[in-house]
Amino acid sequence: MGQTALHDAPVGTLARLYAKNRRDGARLISTAVVITSIGAIRIDHPVGQAVTLLGTLVSLYWWSCYRRLEG
Repeated sequence: MGQTALHDAPVGTLARLYAKNRRDGARLISTAVVITSIGAIRIDHPVGQAVTLLGTLVSLYWWSCYRRLEG
């Protein structure tokens, strides 16, 4: 399977707002998922929709960063 240049990037090039180890990265992801879930509970309200959307985007971004971390 081919890998993209983004996937091969060294850990040092990850965003500053992301952890440098998998344990802290998992904590960030779980926090973002909890916040997204709270927003989804009130999806009928515009603020709930905004929180859900932003939480989902942050969760996906942090998950992609997490995948690039090594042990």
